[in-house]
Amino acid sequence: MESTKGDSSTSGYKFAGVSIDEGKSKPVISTDGLFGRRDMIKVVLLVTTVTLSCLLFYKSANNPLNMVSLWKNDCYSSKTINETSLETVQKREPVSELERILMNAAMEDNTVIITALNEAWVKPNSTFDVFRESFKAGIGTEILLKHVIAVCLDKHAYDRCIEVHPHCYLINVTDSDQLSGPNRFMTPGYLKLIWRRMDLLKEVLGLGYNFIFTDADILWLRDPFPRFFRDADFQITCDDYNGKPSDKNNHVNSGFTYVKANNRTLSFYKFWIRSSRKFPGKHDQDVFNLIKNKQFVLKLGINIRFLDTVYFGGFCQPSRDINVVNTMHANCCIGLDNKVNNLKAALEDWKRYVSLNTTVSETKWNIPPKCGY
Repeated sequence: MESTKGDSSTSGYKFAGVSIDEGKSKPVISTDGLFGRRDMIKVVLLVTTVTLSCLLFYKSANNPLNMVSLWKNDCYSSKTINETSLETVQKREPVSELERILMNAAMEDNTVIITALNEAWVKPNSTFDVFRESFKAGIGTEILLKHVIAVCLDKHAYDRCIEVHPHCYLINVTDSDQLSGPNRFMTPGYLKLIWRRMDLLKEVLGLGYNFIFTDADILWLRDPFPRFFRDADFQITCDDYNGKPSDKNNHVNSGFTYVKANNRTLSFYKFWIRSSRKFPGKHDQDVFNLIKNKQFVLKLGINIRFLDTVYFGGFCQPSRDINVVNTMHANCCIGLDNKVNNLKAALEDWKRYVSLNTTVSETKWNIPPKCGY
C-alpha cells in the first residue's frame, strides 16, 4: 500500500471505506468476515424453519387441520379450544328437537318445568287448560309458564298443544293410540304412559337439564322454588307427609319432583327404570319404594328430600294453610272428569282467597274427601 503523507486531511489507511488514523491501533474489519457471518445466520434460520415445519407436519399427519389448532393454542392460550378438527365441527349433527325445546324453555340455570299430556288431558276445558289457568291466577307463577314444556304422548295432543302453548314436544311412539285416552289409574295404558315419561326424564338429565316434573292435574298457586331444599339432588311430594323431610318412610307421590342434573341423579333414574323390569305391573312410585333403600342407591350418595304437604298439598292431604301453599294436586281422585271438576273448585277457592288480599285464619277447600272413590 502507498503512503499519503503529503495530505494531512486524508492521512491514514482505508479499509473498505473505513479510515484509520496513523499511529493508532484499531481492529481491522474484513468484508469477508462480515458477509460470512450473515450467511451463517441465514443458514441457521433456514435449518430452524425447516425443522419446525417438519415437526408441525409430523404432529398433524393424522389430521392435517390440527396445524390450525396448534396456531390457535399459541395465539389464544387463554381460551378453551375445541381439540377436534374444524371439519368435525362443521359436520356436527344438528341438535335434536328435544334439545332445541329444552334450550328455548330453560331458565338461566338450565332448569325446565315438564308436564305430560295425552289427547284426553289436552282437550278444551280439560286438565291442561285448568293447569295453565292456575299459573295465571297464582302468585309469582305466571312468569314460570314460559319455562313449561308440554310433552305430548300422541299427535292429537300435540296439535292441540301448539295452539295454546309455546313449548310442545311430541314423543315419537308407535302405540300412541294406547296412550291417548283417559287411562285410569293402574290400567295398562296408564303404566305405559308413566314409564314412557320416566324414559324422557332420564334423557333430560343426560342432556344436563334440571327439571321440575309436574303432573298436569296440579294447580300452581305460588312459586315453589323458595320452598325447595338447596342441598338436595332429588325432591318429591307426598300423599301423606310425616313431618320429617329426610324420612324415606314418607308415602311419596311422583307427580311432582324437582331433580338436579348430576351423575347421582342420572344413575338413580337409570336404576329406577331398569328396576321396573323386575317388578312388572308396578308404577314408578311403587318401584321407588322398593329400591329407595337398596345398596346401589345408598352408595350413590344421592340426597333425597320429601316435601311438606303444607306447601305441596293434594287431595289426599290438602294444605292446612292457604296463606303459604304452593301447589295442589288432584291425587286420591279417580277419573279424569272428577279430577277436572275438583281442580276447578279448588282454583275458585284460591281466586276467592286472592281477591280478599289478606291473610285468612282458617283454610277450607271445596274438595270432597277421597273424591271419586
